[in-house]
Amino acid sequence: METDRIIKTKNMKTLNQLCDEIHENAKNKGFWDSPRETGTLLMLCVSELAEAMEADRVGKHSDTTGIDELIKAGYTWDDSPVSYKSYFELDVKDAFEDELADTIIRILDLCGAHGIDIEKHIEMKMKYNETRERMHGKKY
Repeated sequence: METDRIIKTKNMKTLNQLCDEIHENAKNKGFWDSPRETGTLLMLCVSELAEAMEADRVGKHSDTTGIDELIKAGYTWDDSPVSYKSYFELDVKDAFEDELADTIIRILDLCGAHGIDIEKHIEMKMKYNETRERMHGKKY
């Protein structure tokens, strides 16, 4: 298990790299053929969070066992796209984790569209939050 995590970490892309890749894919799929209003894009992020909440409410969580077995057997998405897609649609699609991923993808697409260095902003915000009082002075 720890070895799998190390391998995944070595191959991880930065958030800014993901912004670029996600935004390019969204453009290629036609989502940016026309200008998009920021408010609409933000509400699409909110709608993905609402879908995550609903998936959690009904207990729909992903089961990556099938995909994990393909990886363990040495297959990649490129080797076996039909199998990966089938397992994904059966065991992951519309699950809580999938909807959280959709939320992050929408946020990173928005960052890519606006040229936002999200890594820099996250690091700055984390440093600022270190200076704040417990619970930022609020009850919850």
